[in-house]
Amino acid sequence: MAQSVRPCYAAAAFGLEGLVADELKRIGMQDVRAENGGVRFSADPADIFRCNLLSRFSDRMFMILAEGDCRTFEDLFQLVSGVSWETLADGTEAFNISAKCVRSQLMSPRDCQAVTKKALLERLKKKTRRNIFPEKGADFPVQVSLRNDHTLVLLNTSGASLSRRGYRTWNGEAPLRETLAAALVALSPWRPGLPLHDPCCGTGTIPIEAALMQQNRAPGRSRSFAMESFAFSASAGLEAVRRSCTKAERAPQEGLLSGSDLDPEPLELARRHLRQAGLSGVVSFECLPLQQLSLPQERGVMICNPPYGERLENQNSCRQLYRDLGLLKARHPGWSLCAITSDPAFERFFGKRADKKRRLYNGRLECTYYIYR
Repeated sequence: MAQSVRPCYAAAAFGLEGLVADELKRIGMQDVRAENGGVRFSADPADIFRCNLLSRFSDRMFMILAEGDCRTFEDLFQLVSGVSWETLADGTEAFNISAKCVRSQLMSPRDCQAVTKKALLERLKKKTRRNIFPEKGADFPVQVSLRNDHTLVLLNTSGASLSRRGYRTWNGEAPLRETLAAALVALSPWRPGLPLHDPCCGTGTIPIEAALMQQNRAPGRSRSFAMESFAFSASAGLEAVRRSCTKAERAPQEGLLSGSDLDPEPLELARRHLRQAGLSGVVSFECLPLQQLSLPQERGVMICNPPYGERLENQNSCRQLYRDLGLLKARHPGWSLCAITSDPAFERFFGKRADKKRRLYNGRLECTYYIYR
């Protein structure tokens, strides 16, 4: 199977494209270029696998198989037919086709899926001289994305979202995706070796992601990826790539990372997640209200995802919590504090304007990340 360098695409949440681009450059990728919703780059199969293992901020890694404008189903059929599917698949795969259509002439995802599947199989029939494809093998996820008629035919090399690290099997009431939690840590003043505390830690995602960074652990170390079952990946040395990423890990540092929360139930989930991540002893969790929190170190970074008060009946209690965060910062003048929320009144109730602000999205909810140095 071909092992050539191909154009690739790293999907990213809005606001994180620059972070993903910088990360791909550090990993060693070429032709890195950020755009709305993702980052383009070039990679061979081994490098794509390395990106899947090491990316902390991207949602998924795709290979770009074809690109062009499609205004009719015939255009789409011809675009898909031009892909050398015979070099990517051996015909036993379960071809899983998905489609996204935004402001395009072709606005039926179901019809786009059907046309793509037909074009793919017709190409395989012609090139392999076979008429039957059982589709009982490994999942082969193909995505067709149409936006303003511009069409991308993509192969999802990740499978499940890269936010699914494998350590979180229980979710709290308002779970924070691991990729966004990692981004909050990376965008904060915190660096490995500094104390970090999450005063509204819930199920512990922020300090756990910081622990993975502190150890330089590949976030995808404990999970599998769709491309490990692809026919063209068989000779790409993926297991050697996985071993090389593991060798780069650092020894854990204890006593620097912690979290606290008023509710004991999510804290129990946080401790389970910590054990599942193999980080027992690296992060400590405590059931404690904000008003009683006192951190022993003179300097450090607090990072939190407090409740947003989206429902009117919760707004007053959330804004009281923002006041308490302001008082917490005042009691710890040597600490930085970072908080993400969708409430535009956060600074008013916190009691001070942020030194830096950044627009991010928590799911589809537009938020602001406030940084107080």
